[in-house]
Amino acid sequence: MNIVADVLIGIVALIHLYIVVLEMVLWTTPRARAAFGTTKEFAEQSKTLAANQGLYNGFLALALVWGLIAGEFQLQLYGLVCVIVAGLYGAATASKRILLVQVVPGALALIALLLAR
Repeated sequence: MNIVADVLIGIVALIHLYIVVLEMVLWTTPRARAAFGTTKEFAEQSKTLAANQGLYNGFLALALVWGLIAGEFQLQLYGLVCVIVAGLYGAATASKRILLVQVVPGALALIALLLAR
């Protein structure tokens, strides 16, 4: 079961690394605007804010990757709980789609991590 948990945690980390790239590098591009449902004008006006948000997503990914490399249950647990809480907040305040993109993968990884323990 450890392998399943590790793979799922890795997927969650990759999702967040992709979000980092979208928010910090590609925010004003058509791809990122389509992903987040923003206009060109809004993307230009909010790119600094998005980069800051991307940095936080990077911290989430880092916690997960570090937890995988170090084999640290507590760090993996912390990272996944943070992902889920951030996703729930995002779903409540920004877009319900975040439930599918962030919360569901995070919850599946958390369940697998706890079962592997």
